[in-house]
Amino acid sequence: MTTVLVVGAGQSGFQAVASLRDRGFGGRVVLVGDEPGVPYQRPPLSKAYLAGTAGLEQLRLRGEDFFAEKDIELVEARVRSIDREARKTRLEDGRELDYDFLVLATGARNRTLPVPGADLPGVLTLRTRDDADRLRESLERAEHVIVAGGGFIGLEFASHAGRPVTIIEAQDRLLNRVATPEISAYFAGLHRSAGHTVLLGQGVTAMHGDERVREVELTDGTRLPADLVVVAVGVVPETTLAEAAGLPVRNGVVVDAHLRTVDERIFAIGDCASFPCVQAGAETRLESVQNAVDQARCVAAAITGTAEPYASLPWFWTDQAGAKLQIAGLLSGADRTVVAGDPAEGKFSVLSFRDDVLIAVESVNRPADHIAARRLFTAEPKPAYADLEASGFDLKAHLKSRAA
Repeated sequence: MTTVLVVGAGQSGFQAVASLRDRGFGGRVVLVGDEPGVPYQRPPLSKAYLAGTAGLEQLRLRGEDFFAEKDIELVEARVRSIDREARKTRLEDGRELDYDFLVLATGARNRTLPVPGADLPGVLTLRTRDDADRLRESLERAEHVIVAGGGFIGLEFASHAGRPVTIIEAQDRLLNRVATPEISAYFAGLHRSAGHTVLLGQGVTAMHGDERVREVELTDGTRLPADLVVVAVGVVPETTLAEAAGLPVRNGVVVDAHLRTVDERIFAIGDCASFPCVQAGAETRLESVQNAVDQARCVAAAITGTAEPYASLPWFWTDQAGAKLQIAGLLSGADRTVVAGDPAEGKFSVLSFRDDVLIAVESVNRPADHIAARRLFTAEPKPAYADLEASGFDLKAHLKSRAA
């Protein structure tokens, strides 16, 4: 009997085992995760779960009965090593699990701040359900809350913390890595209007305290009172197992267009995988639910005999300060932007171009634009600047004219 072993029980790992069964795979399917219970969603941790409007039931991707019905073995353990020659993994508790195909869905781990005091009680991160539980408990008694990092997780935490916080971002704008300056400026304004203090171009150089954190020191020497610090400065792909097994790693486990590593029996998907991205035209690693799910489906297809190159359109979303931002495409290499709609009304899109070809659309409270963009990006030819200009940069109108 063919055995597929999936290491990592996050979104991509769960989707891989579910897709194998959906595609009629009749062999043994084993899902190994190092957290207790059934796999759960991570996006709500910084939103509804943190705010207390969603509970454990809403987090679960499926109940226990799903795994029993689909004959998917759940193993709660940490994998210590991979023996590629013998096709087996060794667990920290001493057990061994054989495989015919191995799928690495190990995700990522939070970056830490390499500054004095970073290990003080009251300095927390947000990645797991346990992290969210600790943060909720800490918020109940915290008076001065600092968020170090102005990316999606830090800003979502600020939005759902239920109180004013201070956001510290070392770059000159929020969402610097994932959004255009127009979007960055808009969300900085929203967070300030919500009562949050936003400090840009300032890094954290130290944290001071005794039995817990009491102050955060900034690049310019300013000290801010703090009894809760949320460190949200990005993640690092979890590649330890792959490296130890001799698999190539470059900002993630290196895979080909079919998401295979150099070992034809081993795949890597989700946050831990560095793959040849069609949209970026380069080796890329993406952190999104869409990418995790679509890559898992791609690998399930490959294992069941219908392999196709991975070419899914990247898209992302975030809820912050009462606004929904949806992004279709990738901004890498953009050299021109156009704003469609009115930011003052809180409903607009930013269209980004590279060499006069549309490559990404960021939509704030304009879901119809997001849907139109995703449809346009999956068709050929890609929209050109001149064509969109002719329709007044109205994506829906342009989509309709192409269908006529």
